[in-house]
Amino acid sequence: MCGLAAVARLDGQNLGPEADVLLKDLADILRHRGPDEQEMLRNGPVGLAFTRLSLVDPTGGSQPLVSDDGNLVLIANGEVYNHKELAARLPSDVKLKTGSDCEVLLYLYRQHGLDFLRDVRGMFAVILWDRTKGQLVLARDRFGIKPLYFHRNNERIVLSSEIKGLFADPQTPRRFAWEEALAVPALAAAPRFSAPQMCTWFEGVESVPAATILRIDLHGGRTTRHRYWEMPVAADESATVESFTERYSDLLRESVKECATADTELGLFLSGGIDSSSVLALALSQVDEIHTFTVLAGGTRVNGDVEHSYGLARELGVHNHQVVFPPDHVPTPEEWTRLLWLTETPMTGPEVYYKHELHRFARAERPELRGMLLGAASDEFNGGYSDEFGGDWDTFLANLAGMDRETLLDQRSVLRHWWPGGASFLSDQVLGDLRDRAGTDAYRAYLESEYRKVQQYNVWHEDRTAAGSGIEARVPFLDHRLVELTAAIPERLRPRLLWDKRILRDAMRSVLPQRIAERPKGPFFYGSGTNHAYRMLVQLMRSNDQELVERALAAPGADTYLNGQAIRQQLAGLGNGDTDSASVELLMRVVNMGLLAEMVAQPPCLEEMSAGSRRSALQAGQDPVATTEELFAPDRAYDPGLVPVPAEEVLLLTDGEGMWYLTDRGQIEFVLEQETPILSVLRLMDGRSTLAEILGKAGLALDDVRSELDTLFEHQLLCSAK
Repeated sequence: MCGLAAVARLDGQNLGPEADVLLKDLADILRHRGPDEQEMLRNGPVGLAFTRLSLVDPTGGSQPLVSDDGNLVLIANGEVYNHKELAARLPSDVKLKTGSDCEVLLYLYRQHGLDFLRDVRGMFAVILWDRTKGQLVLARDRFGIKPLYFHRNNERIVLSSEIKGLFADPQTPRRFAWEEALAVPALAAAPRFSAPQMCTWFEGVESVPAATILRIDLHGGRTTRHRYWEMPVAADESATVESFTERYSDLLRESVKECATADTELGLFLSGGIDSSSVLALALSQVDEIHTFTVLAGGTRVNGDVEHSYGLARELGVHNHQVVFPPDHVPTPEEWTRLLWLTETPMTGPEVYYKHELHRFARAERPELRGMLLGAASDEFNGGYSDEFGGDWDTFLANLAGMDRETLLDQRSVLRHWWPGGASFLSDQVLGDLRDRAGTDAYRAYLESEYRKVQQYNVWHEDRTAAGSGIEARVPFLDHRLVELTAAIPERLRPRLLWDKRILRDAMRSVLPQRIAERPKGPFFYGSGTNHAYRMLVQLMRSNDQELVERALAAPGADTYLNGQAIRQQLAGLGNGDTDSASVELLMRVVNMGLLAEMVAQPPCLEEMSAGSRRSALQAGQDPVATTEELFAPDRAYDPGLVPVPAEEVLLLTDGEGMWYLTDRGQIEFVLEQETPILSVLRLMDGRSTLAEILGKAGLALDDVRSELDTLFEHQLLCSAK
């Protein structure tokens, strides 16, 4: 992982010496991305700045890289995993000067022009200066794993691996893009497919699109766009369940092997779920030693991550650092604003915070560690969220079709009154011309949406949280061959292979213990135990007399777009913050927007902002399961003779299709699936049965539902019968 920056004239003129100051500022701002080395070059119309984190060829891989004839100059961030294979195909007269994995890109471009990335596997952002043609060539990998942003006008373009770098240029606007941000469905957790265009959150800032090459003429600025990869549309009708699974297994092994190749130490985030566990088990054939890192918090205690990660690490003989987040832990306002400025996105929340702290701990504990293997982005393309949309594949597809329709109706709002809920008199074909190449296949539309979501959220925050500690995040599940394979599964085989990630579970059956391979999906902190993370956010927003909230409301543009009274009332109504309501995270995102608007107006220096003290981990020999039981022992005591009942105006309702809703005064407070243990308890409440009797009838122990009972009583949705 490295930091890239550049400035180039687009009017045929050369850069003057004043550009050196800007290049130095850019390099300093990106120093955290590449703490090992810093290089700058200015020649003619182009200036380049590069900060390096050394993972491959630490002694000989400096950049910029220059072709043997001097005509091509390149800086790149990321890894070309198959660089040796690609180098072997180059013309015999090409002699590479370094062991850098990126040098091969120079000669691939010279040989193939805009098709030079066709056979490249890896994650990368590229700035290439073609001196002969007077062109700047910009490119990113297929999923946008490595970032690259720019601001341009008629005279010049400025580029940076992180948006904050662009604000070193006085010509880049320093304004938060309120309207564009508020239009992003994911920011409001709207049940819509992801927007077609990436939002950079700031005015005047653009992102080089994933899987795309931009070619910019330096004698006028004319720009052409070349898309070098698309997710395949055609299904492989001839393949079987067995052949898909076998091929998936082989490709995942190859991908993990490539991602686990480095000349420095690598670590791994381990949750004990199928994704990170698969990466760990396969990586052990490539590395002699690996340290794994796990969040030990209230949520990971409840969802089983603590227990499963600890058990698997012991079984595989690897180090597991359980990093402790005590029940009373809350980041300070300064720590949060630093994280927000590092990540540059209002979607910063508990998941992002926990991962950032894991990286900080890992780098402090293992100073030579430079790369982190992740199990991220498996769910998006393997059917990982399918069972969250309904009880079977058909229900999942029906819900996807509804999301697809709602997304299209947002574009043709005049038709929305024909779909007030339930069946419509009009056919879905009336919306057909708004669909792209996904056609009428709702699952295809969903895949395209997940592809965009990965760019807007997943790889964005994974890159920044790692970069903040000088670590490179590596994501084996985003090997394009894996995604192409799952995208080619025909409709008839999707229920068998993509329901609850069956293709991955079957592929790993011989590699992982069955309890891990078949462990139900447990999101990083969502689901059981969410109240621990949300309590942290509520207390953060209330810190120092609601400092963050008041700063957000005073930010440029906030008086136009935010309702301060409603925000304050919402925060005041959250009790002590022990809640599972997603409204907490939405409120945090609103506050984040205001804070970003404040900071961009006068950009702070990241290095001068305090990240606070690092988290500590359990000592060797400490049992994390027993420790979490002690740390997170519940405060509320339950008398077995208690007769729990819903509070007045609280109703338990069902749609008759397996989904249940707990409502208060007509408002839905919680959505419950058929198999949820707390649902069994709620359905057995009759105003006469004691809690002990109800648990006995449901076949449950108190600990199975304690967290949910705590939340329901805290919110006064349950009470004791009089």
